[in-house]
Amino acid sequence: MRIQISEHFTVPKLLRFVFPSVVMMIFTSIYSVVDGFFVSNYVGKTPFAAVNLIMPFLMAIGSIGFMLGTGGSALVAKTCGEGDDKRANRYFSMVITAAFLIGFVLAVLGFCFIRPIAKLMGADGAMLKFCVLYGRILLCTMPMFMLQNMFQSFFVTAEKPQLGLYVILAAGVANMVLDFLFVAVFRWGLTGAAIATCIGETIGGIVPLIYFLRPNSSRLKLVKTRLEWKPLWRSCSNGASEMMTNLSMSLVNTLYNYQLMRFAGEDGVAAFGVIMYVNFIFLAIYMGYSIGSAPIVGYHYGAKHHDELRGLLRRSMGIVLAAAVLLTVSSELLSSTLAKIFVSYDAGLYAMTLHGFRLYSLSYLLCGFNIFGSAFFTALNDGLVSAMISFARTLVFQIVCVLVLPIFFALNGVWCSILLAELLGLIVTVSLLIANRKKYQYF
Repeated sequence: MRIQISEHFTVPKLLRFVFPSVVMMIFTSIYSVVDGFFVSNYVGKTPFAAVNLIMPFLMAIGSIGFMLGTGGSALVAKTCGEGDDKRANRYFSMVITAAFLIGFVLAVLGFCFIRPIAKLMGADGAMLKFCVLYGRILLCTMPMFMLQNMFQSFFVTAEKPQLGLYVILAAGVANMVLDFLFVAVFRWGLTGAAIATCIGETIGGIVPLIYFLRPNSSRLKLVKTRLEWKPLWRSCSNGASEMMTNLSMSLVNTLYNYQLMRFAGEDGVAAFGVIMYVNFIFLAIYMGYSIGSAPIVGYHYGAKHHDELRGLLRRSMGIVLAAAVLLTVSSELLSSTLAKIFVSYDAGLYAMTLHGFRLYSLSYLLCGFNIFGSAFFTALNDGLVSAMISFARTLVFQIVCVLVLPIFFALNGVWCSILLAELLGLIVTVSLLIANRKKYQYF
């Protein structure tokens, strides 16, 4: 039975509604990880390190899709809650068009300047060659990647989360199968892995575009639109925290790689790459829940249903707490198996990866509350508060921690930086939730 965002949500109904978004984000993360698995095991350690080194730059560009997707869907959901579906569809169409054009321009610029950017990030020799090769191929489908990121949010607002899940499953399976064929069977090396990812991203961007362009049974449709600066700016400001999260992750990951090169060399970068791949999957659960629940929050905020907001916040905090315990315990128990999947061929690299992951994974106890807190304020169309949470935890605190802790604890300081940063971020999140409770009446 179709669940509408205007309904009252119990915990079981909330979990049923967000489940496709959670699976969708997990699958998005998994098929991003597949390249790393095949490159590490079939191409070599240096190409694997190159992928990890250039990936933050590619994700930084793709983060604009997350910004416009989360911010735009919050605005569209709020407009639907106000009872103006026609205006909501106009905003939806405008944001999609703007994202495609921005993605195209940034892809062209990135393609031209990828070599100096890779050098600036520390690549040289063979690693530089692999960074440029992989980066340029992926930039060819960057607009599709941005649309894929956006449609993950808009499918939920359109009350079609299951359809969004099917699209991501199709894109993910295609990427996995093609990775196996191109890298393991045809031996196309890093080029094959990049092409497989491009095909998956194209499926993830084109299929939703076709769906929303045609007559459909969802709440949203692509219609004739025009540029409206105010709602476009609101979409950008609403989603600024999500963009800040992704940009900060890219910047901070670059800084992590720099510190790891100092303390552990190329093996340190490779180990961190493995940890990040697993981290993407675990964080996807929190992000999927946040994306799935945001349109519900936005709708009830627009409709001024304060009792529903209070219930949604209380139930969400309980769900995040349960997930935090489960993910932390699971990561500690599975750390050895997960490390072996990527680097079992090198005993020293495996030991470093295992030790680093066991320290890094303690952050899963805290980060879910910060991710949801930021997304909650985005759904309330309060981009400033959302950005404050995101800016503090993903940029300021992590940069300070990754620069300072290694001075005292060397390599362990790098692995533990995330834990201290998330703890400080949690203090900010709780403080802002308390400070804004009367304004939004959520408790």
